[in-house]
Order: sequence, then structure tokens, then C-alpha cells
Amino acid sequence: MGAYDVVVAGGGHNGLVAAAYLARAGRRVLVLERQDHTGGLAISTRAFPGVDVRLSRYSYLVSLLPTKIVKDLGLGLELRGRRYASYTPCGDTGLLVDGEDEGRTAASFRTVTGGDADHRAWRDFYAMTARIAETLAPTLLEPLRPAREVERLVGPQAWQDLFARPIGETVDERFADDTVRGVVLTDALIGTFADPGTDLLANRCFLYHVIGDGTGVWNVPVGGMGAVSGALEAAARQAGAEIVTGAEVIGISPTGEVTFRTADEAEHTVTGGHVLANLPPAVFDRVLGREPSVPEGAQLKVNMVLSRLPRLKDTGVDPAAAFSGTFHINETRDQLATAYAQASRGEIPALPPAEVYCHTLTDPSILGPELRGKAETMTLFGLHMPARLFRKNPDKAREEALRATFASMNQVLAEPIEDCLLRAPDGTLCVEAKSPVDLENEAGLPGGHIFHRDLSWPYGEEGGWGVETEHERILLCGAAARRGGGVSGIPGHNAAMALLS
Repeated sequence: MGAYDVVVAGGGHNGLVAAAYLARAGRRVLVLERQDHTGGLAISTRAFPGVDVRLSRYSYLVSLLPTKIVKDLGLGLELRGRRYASYTPCGDTGLLVDGEDEGRTAASFRTVTGGDADHRAWRDFYAMTARIAETLAPTLLEPLRPAREVERLVGPQAWQDLFARPIGETVDERFADDTVRGVVLTDALIGTFADPGTDLLANRCFLYHVIGDGTGVWNVPVGGMGAVSGALEAAARQAGAEIVTGAEVIGISPTGEVTFRTADEAEHTVTGGHVLANLPPAVFDRVLGREPSVPEGAQLKVNMVLSRLPRLKDTGVDPAAAFSGTFHINETRDQLATAYAQASRGEIPALPPAEVYCHTLTDPSILGPELRGKAETMTLFGLHMPARLFRKNPDKAREEALRATFASMNQVLAEPIEDCLLRAPDGTLCVEAKSPVDLENEAGLPGGHIFHRDLSWPYGEEGGWGVETEHERILLCGAAARRGGGVSGIPGHNAAMALLS
């Protein structure tokens, strides 16, 4: 296949972003992807035989993808907002955050907390995060800034509350109600096994969940997550990038030689003026001939198709409103802490904290014509489920975790979720669960870590673009880069800019 200006190892969404930018700039680009499709974990799948539903099997919402990248690459992509930010059951009532009715939100806070203080604190806190998002988001597409400059940009109070001290301390100080505290803290724990009261890793996770695209708003990709990767692949191909699937990169040399293996077990070598690695760190280490260090993911992802939405204990809230945003399940501050302690001891939490949302309430296009109006998808993301819980007996542990998670969910519903599951033509229930070990085995993601490794601060004293390695001709362009993680395209953009600038 010869020589290229750039060889991109890995055809996930970040690699496609880098390839599109570089090919548009006239570079000869080759993308090598191990799987038989591009997109990595940002894909849509018909997971249940005979059921025409295109599920976002792994990643499922979009916040971090900058509008600038969408416009630069001319992506034919629609992202829809959700009116309801969240609903959190609390006894026979619940906390509803309605983005279009502040009065209704205030009344809901009053019902749950018994007063107005936490609602005022909520408004002040998220006004602060909105200012941080507007300030920091543009810097993610620029060379790294030092910490002192970021502190100056966000201001001393925000720096102290969200960067310098544990987010759990800030939340405990600002909010009095345990339910409200938990709603805030869940954004610090998505895919992150940490104690928010002591560990600044939770702060980093929180920042990535509230600064996306300058707003922090989590949007639904119309057509499912596969529409995002499909648009990026089309942009890369139209720009002239060559994309080869079924090509597993097995070696990268500091001189730019890339060796890959195809489905017929044949090995091939190409040369790149530069190599962009869109690979998890453990895989990157392996192809460089180094001893890999495997991170630990911490989540349970459950995909479901429902025949109908479950009933709520709170009869004053329409289930369509409650499930179109983020529906919190046993995620109070104390419940999160208990689950973390149990998982730290090697136990599947007795009452797993989790959250769900129904994509089809915002975008029914992922349903086949015969299912529209007759089915809904439901995506569940379980917290504090580290890979260590699934290592010894993955299948048995997954089944136990799913049973415990459904029991946790049923505790806050008016009926069992199992009664609402759609059955496939063969009679099986439309439900599948993915642990970190499943992601490792099925998707080649070491440790099942959805961010590839622990998230980094969005700044750095080292300067540069946050994509550089010890080898001049090799750059990172995936989630392992600084400011990587999530469906963002940011490290792909930054790797391309590091070459083009």
C-alpha cells in the first residue's frame, strides 16, 4: 500500500475527525480499523434478532462534540435537545427539572426538599457551571493553557469549588438535601470509580459533563449514535481519506512504520510521515512493544426495548416527561457513598445506583416503521460497577449485577420493569447488559474503561496540543490524549491541528 503522509491507527470517531481534517488539507491519509466497521463504540446496532431497532449500544448521548467541528467538516448531523433535564423519584413524589418551566421546577424542589433554599442554590451553582462552560469550551480546541491561566479565566470561587477541592465538599456545602446532592454528583461519577468527597478524579469527570460545547447540554443524536460516526466517515471519505476495515494494527515504530493484520491473517506494512494513534493506552503500549498498563472501567450498560413505559409512583408526572430526560435511580448522596463502599470491598452494590433515558421519546427514527408508536428504547447506565467485580466469573457476575439493578429500579417504579420489556419474535426479552469485562472482550477496550483511561484536566503546563508522545512522528488522536474522553472529536481535531500548524 506504500507511503502516506499520515496513517491513523484506529477508525473510531476521533480517528475519523483527524482523517477528515487532514485529507481536506491535502494530506494523503490512511485509516486502519480492526473491526469490520468504523466508529468504535459510537455505533448503532440491531441488538435483538427480529427487532427492528437501531440501538446506540455503547455511547448514547452527545455533549462534548463542538459545533465548530460539525461546521468545519460539513457534517449532516442533527442533535436534538431534551426539554426535561432530569427526574428523580423520591417516595411517592419526585424532583422534576423542566428546562422550559422554571416555576414547575421550583415547585418540584419545594415538594421534595420542603423549601426554596436548595432551588436557589441549584440555580446559582449551575449559573456558575454555565459560565465555566462558556469560558473553557473554546480552549479545548486550542493549544493547552497552563493552570494559572485557567484559574484566571474561571475566577477564584469557581476554581476553588470545582478544581481545587473535592466536588463532594462543594456539593455538601452548597446543598442541604440528600436527593439534590446526589443528582449533582452523578455527573462526577459516570464511568468513573471514585469517592467525590476525597478524589479530584470526580472533579475532572464532572467538568467533562458540564462544559460540553460551551453549554453542557446533552443532546440526542437523531438516527442514533451510528449517525454521528456515519457522518464522520462520509466526511473523511469525501475529503479523500482511504479507510480500510478489518485491519488490526499490531505494530508501530518510531520511524513511522505501521504493521497491520487483515482478516486472512496476512501481515502488511505501510509508512506514514506521521502516525496518529486512536488506540486505548494499553493497546498503544502493546503495539509499541511496551508493557501495557490496564485501567479499570466502572459501569454497567443495559440496553432495553420496551412495549410501553413503566408507571410511576408519582401520578403527577407523565412517564414520557420523566424518561425523556435522565431518570435517576437510588442516586442520593448517601446511596452513592454506600454503593462505592460496597464495590470497593469487591461486592456488587446491594442497591445499585443507576440512571436511564428513552432515546425514542426524542427521536423515534431509530425504530422500524412497524414499531413506531408501539415500542420505546430504554438505556440504563449503572454506576460503581468496577471491572474487578466481573473478573472472576464474568457471566455470573453480570447476571447478578443485572438482577440487583432491576431490583433497584423496581423499588422506585410503580410496577416491575420486567413487565414492560418487549419480547423478540423468538420469545426472548429485549434486554442486554454490558459490563467492563464485556467491553474488554467484545470491543477490545482494555479494562472496559469508556474514557480509555482516567480523565485529565482540560489544561496542562506542558503546552502543545495535548497529543504529543515521546516519539516525534507519533501523536495521540483518541480518548487517551489530554482533553480526550467521550464522543467529542476534540483529540482528533487537536492531533490534526498539531500537524497542520
